[in-house]
Amino acid sequence: MLTSLSRDYPSRFGAPVISRVDRAIFRLRYFTHCMQCGFCADACCFHGVDVDVANAERILAHAPALERHVGRPAREWFTGQVERDAEFPGGAYTRTQVRDGACVFLSRRGGDRGCQLHSYALRAGLDYHDLKPIVSALFPITFGGGVLHAADEVEDGSLVCAGAGPTLYEGLRDELRYYFGLNFVEELDRLATLPPQAP
Repeated sequence: MLTSLSRDYPSRFGAPVISRVDRAIFRLRYFTHCMQCGFCADACCFHGVDVDVANAERILAHAPALERHVGRPAREWFTGQVERDAEFPGGAYTRTQVRDGACVFLSRRGGDRGCQLHSYALRAGLDYHDLKPIVSALFPITFGGGVLHAADEVEDGSLVCAGAGPTLYEGLRDELRYYFGLNFVEELDRLATLPPQAP
């Protein structure tokens, strides 16, 4: 059920702007604690991810150190194709490359796993939000047409970790607060307590 919010909520970057929410995010569940998961094999990182162009520039600004961390040259990181989309910060996005069956930034080192943008930021004393794409940080919640909603992988049942654990909203409340602010999550908190059929 789509519910209109009391006002539009732009992200801290100006876009995306959320005006409605699909209340399925308060019902659908997933494992949530990615780095404690022993059954997914990082499947959500197999396909690459959309990255707004300003975010891509921030990543490339760390190229020398990131190349050592990732183990691949910067020229292999992005597809080079840019798509215009007003819902992305800066109005455009590119995409990470898929190499050897997964996102170029997925760790392949023995025993190590997860997003190397995230791990690099933590090791360098940076806020991981500065490098990790908004689409990755919010997954498996996403946005489109001004609507905050579950990612397709949750809806179609292909997300390996879907079905048990906290709700999508509970698992990502802190990320949503980071990007959209306290007033946004306070309004979502109220919606989360309503019965499913309530407007």
